[in-house]
Amino acid sequence: MQVGIILAAGSGSRMGAPKATLEIAGVRLVDKAVSIFHNAGIKDVYVVLGAWQGEVLDAQVLINPDWQTGMGSSLRTALEHLETHPEFTEAIISLVDLPGMTAAAIREVAESSQEIVMGSFRGKPGHPVKFARKYWKEIMESATGDFGARNFLKGRDDVIFIALDHLADGRDVDTPEDLAGVADSL
Repeated sequence: MQVGIILAAGSGSRMGAPKATLEIAGVRLVDKAVSIFHNAGIKDVYVVLGAWQGEVLDAQVLINPDWQTGMGSSLRTALEHLETHPEFTEAIISLVDLPGMTAAAIREVAESSQEIVMGSFRGKPGHPVKFARKYWKEIMESATGDFGARNFLKGRDDVIFIALDHLADGRDVDTPEDLAGVADSL
């Protein structure tokens, strides 16, 4: 069974506020991300929070006490928790600051029969990503700083890339100007 993970623990230092709480058209980015996973058919969704902690409807919240150390600790927080749930066999992972992500893009990656799948935009790797359970321990061991699974993925020849440009916008939002630009285009 697949499980969704949304990494949303950062403080949004360049944004001036945690990105999870930012709104586009009156909807928080974190709530939009959860909704996209559900619309893609992923019913179990976990959100990793840290700098901001609060309620997220229709998702399980995990708190990363080491969120200041970067995305790697958030990914470890999620996978460590999910290891105690043997029913989950694959994790689909995305970031909270991708307001142009769509359910179709999540579904495209989730439905791939491959065990390591990564979305790409404009020829560059991005999110969502999918990892079979058998890789979680190795990912946790390699996830440090802001690298998440990047160290795990480096040099592998078994990663399947799926171009998602026709289904979603993979741009993240790091500044208020980014957010305004994306909000205008959605």
